[in-house]
Amino acid sequence: MSSPIAMSPAIVAAVRPPASHDCLSSATAPTSLKSCIVTPLSLLASQSRIKHTSSTRTSRLTTIRCDVAVKSADSVNAEANPSSSPSSEEEIEAEAKAKIGSRVKVTAPLKVYHVNRVPEVDLEGMEGKFKDYVAVWKGKRISANLPYKVEFFKEIEGRGLVKFVSHLKEDEFEFIDP
Repeated sequence: MSSPIAMSPAIVAAVRPPASHDCLSSATAPTSLKSCIVTPLSLLASQSRIKHTSSTRTSRLTTIRCDVAVKSADSVNAEANPSSSPSSEEEIEAEAKAKIGSRVKVTAPLKVYHVNRVPEVDLEGMEGKFKDYVAVWKGKRISANLPYKVEFFKEIEGRGLVKFVSHLKEDEFEFIDP
């Protein structure tokens, strides 16, 4: 008697596990594969598509292979506590946080265009106040390419003294205060 469900060769290949790979697991590999097997055929197809020819027919079980990548304890510990030069980044962060409130002077030729109603502001030679180091957010390192937040005051004709904030790189300014 023929099967009530026709399967493509790709599904058959996915359902039939290779004999050499019943359960893959290795404690030395960073990731290992684990298999889960066995699903009743009735769960794979809707009940309306299955033709019941006799009431005494037994239910067939179809095995489905499901490989899941599982991380080993070594790889989880390595991700949770990376030891590749975090001390230098932590030192940079601690040093920058200690200098919050210091006066800085912009040394690089730099123009900004985000001050309201002013076409451009040349920051070279301007002095400002170091406000924050933003490369770490909620305890996690982020990819801020301009991590130093500096507050400036500039006299604008017709508006008076205008306060604005710019983000700078480490090589674009120097600290004036020790």
